[in-house]
Amino acid sequence: MEQNNIFQGADRLEHCYFSPVRVVSERVFELQEQGREIINFGEGEPDFDTPKGIVDATIRALNEKYTHYANNRGLIELRREISKLAEEMMGMYYSPEEEIIVTSAGAETINDALMAFLNPGDEAIIFTPAFFNYENLIYMAGAKVINIRLKSENGFQIDPEELRRRITPRTKMLIINNPCNPTGVVYKEEVLAEVAKICVEHNLIVFSDEIYSKIVYNGRKFRSMASFPGMRERTIIGNGFSKLYSMTGWRVGFLLFDKRMMNSLLLVHHYCVTCTPTFIQKGLADAMNLPEVVAEGQKMVETYARRRDIVCRYLDQVPEFTYAQPEGAFYVFVNVSGTGIDGDEFSRRLREERNVASIPGSGLGGEDYKDFIRLSFVTDEENVKKGMQQIVELAAEVVAENKKKVAC
Repeated sequence: MEQNNIFQGADRLEHCYFSPVRVVSERVFELQEQGREIINFGEGEPDFDTPKGIVDATIRALNEKYTHYANNRGLIELRREISKLAEEMMGMYYSPEEEIIVTSAGAETINDALMAFLNPGDEAIIFTPAFFNYENLIYMAGAKVINIRLKSENGFQIDPEELRRRITPRTKMLIINNPCNPTGVVYKEEVLAEVAKICVEHNLIVFSDEIYSKIVYNGRKFRSMASFPGMRERTIIGNGFSKLYSMTGWRVGFLLFDKRMMNSLLLVHHYCVTCTPTFIQKGLADAMNLPEVVAEGQKMVETYARRRDIVCRYLDQVPEFTYAQPEGAFYVFVNVSGTGIDGDEFSRRLREERNVASIPGSGLGGEDYKDFIRLSFVTDEENVKKGMQQIVELAAEVVAENKKKVAC
């Protein structure tokens, strides 16, 4: 009898893959160790310091010995402040006692929602291009991924009729990310309204990743999926502080949901992490809604808006590029195929020849988006200008090479 290979992972990992962002980051680290200075448009890692008010409050919490277990759901003080934040953002009340869980960052919110409600054989719909955690965690839950491809010619907006066609009796969940990583698109309210009607009609659970909900530009209005008729009771909202307050290393997020979902979500959370570090929760509770902290977060958003405008000005210099102007988050998704090479090759050459890191679109939606690259404008304005100039020059170089090949 053939002996089992003890080093082979579980079957549910068969289709899972490592983060394409981390793959690029590892190469960036290698190049930096060689002494090369890399302008990093790869990771969605804000370059700001965490607001001083939060840092100071967390240090106080440590000195006050907030170093023991917290309630599994999170410190009640923090859940109350999150409830206030949710009401300010969405005009909706979530009970701190029964409808909020503090998580270890936004990544855990995705894990908890999918593991709590997806069964093997269930179908979960995602709109691509998309954050790769969704696909991989659907696989880990034993469910089936249903990809609905968003079209660049439609501004990467959702087509409700296509959504309706793709729903089957096995469809259990729809996952939506608004504003969207990697496109920077904010979905139109009328589109979301139609999506909401479909979800109610087919009795679907919705996981709404709203981590970028406060990062929107040009007066664009964000609207939560939970705010549409019939949606509050079926929507699980994932959000957090990594992007809003440049707290990626602190690992704090939160779930908002109907109280009837508490038991299932809490079970998954409990056996994943028990609780988020107590002193961090206390520091956030004391500082997250202070006027000076809120103002600092708003300054970050204003800075992202300026950087976005710089990025777009440079992209517009290259007639071979096409893209949808970002309305939220801090990414732009660019079709570079007009230069004569695909996104994989453009991204590789940009990094290896021009010292600028980007993410190939194929890592965010497979072969359908191989012509694209994602740029994350979370570095200072001088670096943004230098990096974009390299992109413009590489595009011109590639176009000239291809013209020469044709001439020969």
